[in-house]
Parts: sequence; C-alpha cells; structure tokens
Amino acid sequence: MKSKRRYKRGYPVAILAAIEENQATLWKIFSSVVKHEKNIQLNGARSNPKVLYNFHEAIVNALRPTLKEGVRSIIIAAPARTSHAQTFINHVHEHHTWLSQGPNKAAIAQITGSVSTPSQVAALIRTQAFQQIISETADEETENLIALLEKRLNTADQSSGVLFSLEEAEDLILQRQKPSSAKPEYLLLTDKYLADTREKSRLHRLMQIAANKHVKTRMIDAESPAGKRLTQLGGIVCLTQ
Repeated sequence: MKSKRRYKRGYPVAILAAIEENQATLWKIFSSVVKHEKNIQLNGARSNPKVLYNFHEAIVNALRPTLKEGVRSIIIAAPARTSHAQTFINHVHEHHTWLSQGPNKAAIAQITGSVSTPSQVAALIRTQAFQQIISETADEETENLIALLEKRLNTADQSSGVLFSLEEAEDLILQRQKPSSAKPEYLLLTDKYLADTREKSRLHRLMQIAANKHVKTRMIDAESPAGKRLTQLGGIVCLTQ
C-alpha cells in the first residue's frame, strides 16, 4: 500500500479572509503552505443591513478558532473598486472591540484581489504587495505580544508570569510536576531559536502538545525588534495566566 505523502506546513502566520460580493473564503497562511479553511455564503441581498450584519458576524465566528490558536494577523482581500473589505473592518471596529483594542488585539490589513480559488490565492501570496503586508502585520502582531510580555515582566501580580526556558515551559505545559495554579497562555519563540536548538524533536513535540491544549504558540522573526527582545530573554518564553 502506498504511504500517504506528508508535506511541511510550517507555523501559522496569518488568516486571509477573501470577501466577494456574495461569499467569503477563509485561508490559513502557514510559513510553507496555504490551507483552505471555510466558505461563508451571504444569504440575501448585500443592500439589506440585517443580511450584511449576519454575514459579517459569520466571518468573525469563522475566524475565532484560528484566533484562539494565537494567530493575530488578519488580512482582508476584496476585489478592486469595492468597499467590501473596509465595510467588514468597520463592522469589527463597531461590534468587536476585542479584535481592535486591548493587549490581545489583532493586526488587520487590506489588500486588493479576488482570492476565492487555490490558484488565485497562490498567485496573490507571491506578489510583493502581499509579502509586504504579511511583514507589516507580523511586525504589528509581535509588537503587541512583546508589549504584553513587558507588562508581565513589570507586574507585581505573580499570578500572571513569565517562564524563560524550554524546561520550565515543558514542566508547565506537560504538567510534569504537581498541578500549578498558573496556566500556560502563550509560547513564544524565535525562528533562530528553533533553527539552532539541538532539541528540535523535543521542541516540536512541545509545540504540538501546546497547540492541542490551546496554548497560543507564535514563531517570531529573530531579526525583528520583537525577536531581538525575545533573544535577550533566551529566545523562548512562556507567558502564564
């Protein structure tokens, strides 16, 4: 029997929501591949405020599972000469302030293009404009995470803390020691830490278990300002709550 071919997904980078006249298509952007997530239909006339509200709410609800994984970069694509992207972003600002404000806010950007098919999304992600947006939203997202890290480092509240080593993160996430009142919230590491470690299998296993336990895991470019700050702290940290 032929073995199933495996492919490398890499780590999650962003969510791409392509909003057309009568539907939205969600794609999850990984460092190595793009994965189709869901299609959402607009049930009725776009000119009907209630229909449009329900459509936008369905998009937000479809984004939630990926957002809970810790991905906070959202790219909204819409065809040229339409206001579909901005109309959705206005909906988010008005009805979902948790996405646009606060320490866990998302980095949201717009790009012009129709990306409802695999060939269309493949063509879009190769463009310089898309790569620039990915870079900008990643920088904004990681700056938000580092701001959260700095807040934890400077707080006197020991219930929300920071762990600075692979061993400490393993002990908490794998619950090797007696149950603690602290719970893992974010596992942050630089791409250089992953590339340089001699414990790749061990680290990949921890990242997979963290994802299964809904711990938000983010890979950060070591050359970015956020990555340089993370490198100062050893290249890997686990935020607890």
